[in-house]
Amino acid sequence: MFRKAPAVMSDQPQQPQQPTFDPDAAHQAKPKLRRVRGFPVPVKTPDGQQQTLLGLADAQQISSKMVATAPGVQQILPQLDGTKSIDDIVSAVGQGLTVEFMQNFVAQLDDAALIEGPNYEALVVQMKKDFDESDTLPPGSTAQFADALVMQKLGKDATEEQRQDLGPKEMASTFDTWIEQALSRADDPAFDTLPKAIVAPHVDYPRGWINYASVWGRLQTTDRPDRIVILGTNHFGTATGVCACDKGFETPFGTSPADTQLLDVIKSKLGADAEKLVEHRYDHEREHSIELQIPWIQHCMGPTEAGGSHVPVLGILVHDPTVNDGASYDGNGLAYQPFVDALKEALDEVGGTTLIVSSADLSHVGPAFGDQQPLTSDEERSKVETHDREMLQHVENNSPDDLVSSMSWQQNPTRWCSIGNMTAAMRVVEPESIRLLHYAGAVDQQGTTMVTHAAMVMN
Repeated sequence: MFRKAPAVMSDQPQQPQQPTFDPDAAHQAKPKLRRVRGFPVPVKTPDGQQQTLLGLADAQQISSKMVATAPGVQQILPQLDGTKSIDDIVSAVGQGLTVEFMQNFVAQLDDAALIEGPNYEALVVQMKKDFDESDTLPPGSTAQFADALVMQKLGKDATEEQRQDLGPKEMASTFDTWIEQALSRADDPAFDTLPKAIVAPHVDYPRGWINYASVWGRLQTTDRPDRIVILGTNHFGTATGVCACDKGFETPFGTSPADTQLLDVIKSKLGADAEKLVEHRYDHEREHSIELQIPWIQHCMGPTEAGGSHVPVLGILVHDPTVNDGASYDGNGLAYQPFVDALKEALDEVGGTTLIVSSADLSHVGPAFGDQQPLTSDEERSKVETHDREMLQHVENNSPDDLVSSMSWQQNPTRWCSIGNMTAAMRVVEPESIRLLHYAGAVDQQGTTMVTHAAMVMN
């Protein structure tokens, strides 16, 4: 059952040589697996046969390498807890697992920095060094999206100069097209005044464009705020509580500077807990829930004059208040309620106009998220939508307590990932009304993955 992964023909870059197991390395002798994500890797063997391997990659995106191996290793992974030797693991798993296979597998995991040890620690040191050397975070997924648009137009051989020149133009044109499609039949395609807060998705643009466009398109006609606070979801990081970023953000459209004034005032309100707010600021390095809002801000609320600056932003990741009653997950991070109180007080002190953005996705269902049954029928998908709309009704009723208590009681059955930032936005701005502008979901043809999202406005 457990055999060495075969040689394959694929587009993945090949390593110059296979990593080797070092019996004298303590971290390999008793390997401790980091957070990984698994995914199918279709490959072709040298004799032309099709085969599906299991791909393993860094769930925190600190390492860019992956390991492709036999699907049976899923039974091995829980054993890699840092307390068991290679022999212990082989004995515990059985089913034909050999010491040789385990040694080769651990060596590959170590080379990809998927187990704790010197390779992973070196990557973390370099990541933190790069992060602290710049006042802004470079573009990640937004640059990839712009590059893809250019290559779609010019082909995969588009030069770096062409991507730099055409990327912003193609992305702006795409945003305008999406706004037109989303709002062409809307009764109110524009907001009369700047709202207190909005809810927009953070799913990738191709799956979430209609709700990005439904809310950001309506903001093109409003006054530009003095600042924008984006409340996101911490997908990959190590923070167990609220986590702020002290950096601005770059995208193909330019740079949105950090609102360090507001950040400093929030920290002053937190007192002894101030350092907790930015202790895990590195979590923002690869966090898409903040970055994906920035191009829409820049495009729809850009500089008022040529060469002017974009609206200052402050990105903050909010944990799930249905866990541990809003305290941080381990009791050491910044708790939910002290942050909400500090942000409210800070906004009152700095004055001016602020737009709060709840960067929120809703349900995550299907086998890719651990469910047993694929979402292949309209009935299954309808159940998800029914639950979503029941929970969204708590939001429309301006009842964050009811949303939290209901999700806690049900144990969040469809895995809403943004309860924290949605309810924090509601509590900070205390809106008089909340309206659902549009609801949508995206499911793949096989029904393995469904993600739902909404566009909302708080006045």
